[in-house]
Amino acid sequence: MMTMTAEATVRATGPEAVGLDSVTRTYGAVRALDGITWTFPRGGFTAVMGPSGSGKSTFLHCASGLDRPSAGTVRIGGVDIGRLNEAKRTRLRRERIGFVFQAFNLIPSMDVERNITLPLHLGGAEADPAWLEEVVRRVGLADRLRHRPSELSGGQQQRAALARALITRPEVVFADEPTGALDPRTARDVLRMLREAADLTGQTIVLVTHDPMAAAWADSVVFLSRGRIVDELAAPTVSAVMSRWETL
Repeated sequence: MMTMTAEATVRATGPEAVGLDSVTRTYGAVRALDGITWTFPRGGFTAVMGPSGSGKSTFLHCASGLDRPSAGTVRIGGVDIGRLNEAKRTRLRRERIGFVFQAFNLIPSMDVERNITLPLHLGGAEADPAWLEEVVRRVGLADRLRHRPSELSGGQQQRAALARALITRPEVVFADEPTGALDPRTARDVLRMLREAADLTGQTIVLVTHDPMAAAWADSVVFLSRGRIVDELAAPTVSAVMSRWETL
């Protein structure tokens, strides 16, 4: 088995981490996304907000390659993922994208270390010990590596899920309501770790959230309504996000 190191990870160059051109997604007669064109800059932290039914989850699924748009183009690191077959799309997601969801999605029978390194093992790689130690230190789980998920608090499980998202050194981390099931203090810890991933190691963070306090950690907030991007707020504050949110 190979070892996943910084040298073994292929990086695309250029300012764009994720690009969407005229992306539409329909489900029968329902148009969940309506011709979205947007670019997420490399190393940026963007929050995506919108009311229920605005298309937030569909937006994340299409932007990350979990779903195929009905029309339009999605690029990850300059690669048009619509041109890839399913096996290549799966490999791209595993190697270049990290995911964090509200549901922690940890494997109950595996300890924390095995859960964190699972994406590497699925790709036939082993963790770089120094990077594994760094990721575990960041999320504060050094003394929990031999515990199973059932032995962790909800906050610790989300920390493990975040470590799993970071272990492959992904170019982009998509986080879908990652603080929705957490208490305020633990939520702040998770958001701080996402902020550090952008600031310290240059990951691009795309955070889907309904929480103005969570959105305020981002560099900018993109607002969705009825499947369209209707506004962007740079350098957001909680009060500014709440004011814009009330008009959607």
